[in-house]
Amino acid sequence: MGIRFVEIKRSEDPEKLNNEWVILENTGKNAFNTRGMGMTVGRRGSAKKSLLGIIDPGFILQPGEKMRMLTGNPGTQAHGEPPPEDVVKNYFLFLPRPYLAGGAGTVLTLVLRGLPVSKGEFDPDAPGGVAPDKDKDKK
Repeated sequence: MGIRFVEIKRSEDPEKLNNEWVILENTGKNAFNTRGMGMTVGRRGSAKKSLLGIIDPGFILQPGEKMRMLTGNPGTQAHGEPPPEDVVKNYFLFLPRPYLAGGAGTVLTLVLRGLPVSKGEFDPDAPGGVAPDKDKDKK
């Protein structure tokens, strides 16, 4: 499966949940269905992870397509205005609080039945906020 985190953005204001998001991209050759997948959050070097929730109903990413997963709720004015759906569509997670509050070193993992599918580490100084994959360089 070719799914990867291409952007991780933390909100400047913890109340503005629609200003925090991740963008996933399907780099594979087949459509990718996120229904029933979960996303966990943890810290680099720690085995402790928290499940943010299950993606339901989910969405399908066609090869080369991207989706922006926003933390908040589009109907809650206090969560802020979501970004326009110009090239990338929005999918809302309806979470009650930001998950990137831990800052740099926060690791997000897309999981299916507890098994990791894709992983991204937040680094505010890296392009798109995604730390380079250190394991990829070892291969």
